[in-house]
Amino acid sequence: MIEHQFTPTILKVLRDFFGDDAQAVFEASPLLQYVNQKTRAASRGSKSRAALGQLYALYVIVEDYLSKGFHQKGDYSKYDGAKFGDLFKRQRQLPFGSKLQNHHLNHRLNEEFEKFFPTVGLRPILRKHETRRYWVNTKLLFLRNGGKKVNIAEPILRIIEAYAKARQNAFARFLHDCEEWQLLEKCDVAKVKAFVLSLIEPNVDARIFEIVSYAILKEWYAAHSVFFGLTRETVREESLLLYKTGRTNANDGGIDFVMRPVGRFFQVTETIDVNKYFLDIDKVQRYPITFVVKSVDTPDSIRHRIREQAAEKYPVEEIVDSYMNCIEEIINIPLLAQRYEEVIAGNRSEAVIAEIAMQSKVEYNYLEGAVSIYLTSTERSDCKAGNAADFPHGRGPQGDAIRILNFVRCVRSESAK
Repeated sequence: MIEHQFTPTILKVLRDFFGDDAQAVFEASPLLQYVNQKTRAASRGSKSRAALGQLYALYVIVEDYLSKGFHQKGDYSKYDGAKFGDLFKRQRQLPFGSKLQNHHLNHRLNEEFEKFFPTVGLRPILRKHETRRYWVNTKLLFLRNGGKKVNIAEPILRIIEAYAKARQNAFARFLHDCEEWQLLEKCDVAKVKAFVLSLIEPNVDARIFEIVSYAILKEWYAAHSVFFGLTRETVREESLLLYKTGRTNANDGGIDFVMRPVGRFFQVTETIDVNKYFLDIDKVQRYPITFVVKSVDTPDSIRHRIREQAAEKYPVEEIVDSYMNCIEEIINIPLLAQRYEEVIAGNRSEAVIAEIAMQSKVEYNYLEGAVSIYLTSTERSDCKAGNAADFPHGRGPQGDAIRILNFVRCVRSESAK
């Protein structure tokens, strides 16, 4: 059994339900062991991956099972199944879940569970593509313990709720730290510097890395200027302004940051996979992109590895060159750290901390009463061409989206100020 700092909480919940049999139930359940694997981040603070997508997919499908009373009576095998829309809406109501996508419900939870437990031969979520109905696999909920049949559905919910609470507390501490460091910035630069640099380490959560990278680069570029104008007479000096295009992991078309007035595109990534880089390049029709990479490898080394993979994928050198020429710059962790040093030297470190705190609140929906201004405030009603009536069960690549008529509607009720 893998143990970490949240494991005692899991065992405590199990003891509340099963008493002295808690340990035996835990060891007999692949699903509980999977949850144990995915809750490691509870003890790592806000900088680690929360893995809430998979856990919330499990939570909402088990919650549906319990809310219908199938743990007490009824034949679940005859149940029509939960509607995708209801499950999707519910997971977005959970803490930090408002921007979760459909992948966890559709395949990621199942695929990862099978990776951890390849010999079990069971998937946690059962799905019928044609009707878009979902069921929890009750074979993973029921266990035999000492001749007794036990159901772990309720403990699963309590454990995930406890984990979400732990993550909320960790994030609250993180925001408190940011506020404290802002106050200390003028009197203890070394500690503030160590705090910020800890947020761009290779093992931090991808969202935190993107936020902190943006905060550093925004201030670093602001100290640089260009001369710009539409005519010779209108040329004037302008500071370089970096804008964040939306939330992390959003469908942003391959752009995380954009710079004015020179029009540079930036994409943050934690991988050195040629497919990811070339896909981002294709999304913007081979427009040059600066990649901010969560790696300590040198930019030349990263570029060399991408070219090697590209040569394997495309045997024509001209094609490889056309893609490689679109990689405008590679910014790695050491370069980010160097630029942060320059920001400190320019007495702008306080602005970095403030930006990290503000962007984190937006990312984790921590701004009470705030209205998001990002493009996620709209959604497409249908697909781009054809008749929606011809595709009652969707036409999206995963069979769960209807994409016909290219309408866009606002999903916010607040009026513009």
